[in-house]
This record gives sequence, structure tokens and C-alpha cells, in this order.
Amino acid sequence: MREPRLGDDIDDYCVRCKRIMNHSIVSVVNGEPAKVRCRTCHSDHDYRHEQAPPPKVDLRKAALFNEVLKKVNPDEAPAAEGDLEIESVEGEGEEATAPLEEVPAAEAPKAAPKAKAKGRGRK
Repeated sequence: MREPRLGDDIDDYCVRCKRIMNHSIVSVVNGEPAKVRCRTCHSDHDYRHEQAPPPKVDLRKAALFNEVLKKVNPDEAPAAEGDLEIESVEGEGEEATAPLEEVPAAEAPKAAPKAKAKGRGRK
């Protein structure tokens, strides 16, 4: 296969379209494409070798989620780090057996009145 040249068509993952799309080669370094331009949305980005970026999973959020799960059900082991599956609750779809606590109307927060727009009204 010949070396890629400027303007050649190549498939790559587009960070804006979030799909593998047709791209044009914009720059070449050491015989390899370095930058490409999406032919659909016209955005320029580094050549990604048709690889989607890894998902962004915040490990702090996963740790906090596991702490909450431990407090809710301390008997079960916490989920693996980065494994954020939510299991179905037992009795889902059935009526709850315990009565829900109701907030008296006097203690319920009241909605704030809407602010009026300033400026001249319509004539």
C-alpha cells in the first residue's frame, strides 16, 4: 500500500460526529496521517486510527456510589470500581408495604413568584 498523501480519503472516528466517518488527510508526519478533517462536519482533529476515545468514568463518583450502596445494604459487597450497574429493586412495580412519610402542607416549600421582564411592553 502506498504512503498516505495530503487530501487522501481515510476513515477515522470523528470527535464531533461521534462516529467513524470519511476524513481527508490534512497533515502527514513520518509517512503517517497526523491530522484529518471530517468530510461531514468539517472539523479538524488528530488522527485516531479509527479508535473511539475511552468512556469518561469519574472514579470518585464510583467510590461515592459504592459508599452509598454499602450504607443502604451493608451485607452485600460493593460493586467493582468503574462498574456502575444499578440493580432492580425488589418489589419493583408492586405497591410499597411501608407507608411513605408525607410532609405537612405548612412545611412544604413554596414556589417563588416569577420575575417580570423589565423593559418596554408591546404596543
